Amino acid sequence: MKKFKNKDLAARLGVSGTLVSLVLNNKADQHGIRKDTQEKVLALARQMGYFSSREEKSVVPPTEEKPGIIGMIVPSLSDAFVLGITPYLQKAFMSIGLGFSIITKDPDDQRYDRMIISFKKFFSGLILVGEAADDQTIRVLRSTDYPFILLEKPLKSGKLNVVNTDISAGIQLVSDHISNLGYKNILIATDRISARSDSSTVDKIISAFSKIEQLNKPVVIEIERSLTDSEIDFGQIEHFLRPPFRADLILVLHSDLVYPLMSMLRKKKLRVPQDIALISMEDGVGFDLMLTPVTSLKMPFPGLAIKAANMIWSEVKNAGKGKFKRQVNIAPDLVVRNSCGKL
Repeated sequence: MKKFKNKDLAARLGVSGTLVSLVLNNKADQHGIRKDTQEKVLALARQMGYFSSREEKSVVPPTEEKPGIIGMIVPSLSDAFVLGITPYLQKAFMSIGLGFSIITKDPDDQRYDRMIISFKKFFSGLILVGEAADDQTIRVLRSTDYPFILLEKPLKSGKLNVVNTDISAGIQLVSDHISNLGYKNILIATDRISARSDSSTVDKIISAFSKIEQLNKPVVIEIERSLTDSEIDFGQIEHFLRPPFRADLILVLHSDLVYPLMSMLRKKKLRVPQDIALISMEDGVGFDLMLTPVTSLKMPFPGLAIKAANMIWSEVKNAGKGKFKRQVNIAPDLVVRNSCGKL
């Protein structure tokens, strides 16, 4: 491989050689260089072979020597978010020469708490997704300066590195679209199992809808699904589809609830969107191929993956002792299809 030179990297990025030198020598924070700039320098430097250079033999690495693998701890392998973002994370880590592995956190397995420390022997850093980022895990990792970040874990505190989907921006997109369509009666549907964790999102939706003049106060329902998750009792929503409420549109919080809901409506000979419109707050597999393609919010998986990869790599290079912690929110996109009544 051609020998790496700071001026080559600086020329490709359009920055000074001094800036590149400061970043590669872990002095960027001391000179106030922006974090996103640091991430761009480190990512490109790795692609150009800097960190594989034998010239680094005399440099003491900031962390233990490991096989260059980033681990991601997830609450479930069947989680829709995990399934969606994994291919993008694999691509992002591959582009900077890092391996990537997924670990499932079983809340009933008592051995997990004892394994947290041992992760350091196998992984250069960790990404904690959603509910897998529990207080105990975070506390243990912080106590040992282990490089880690959180993904899709809303936090009130600003003391951790976090990458999230900007759900508030997504709600505003949906709210504006519904306002333009002129609907008045909205039925917000979630399932009983998720209702508690959805309460914050529901409150934000209702708050956004309250600013639409023609819209009446929406109704929130918690749908009880069968053991197979493939059927819904029509009686749970039937009385909301006729006067006095007579819903114009169903706003579904979870993509996996859309399939049985659409099936139930077809069985009852209710047409979407002619009889009742529908929008999903999550994009689902095959939504564009359904009999009536479903309007939905599409998660910003590529942006989330790139930001998460750069952020965890920055933490690894700083041995988990980075001075500044960042909370990054990336807005989703509204994909408009036929189900909302907007052809």
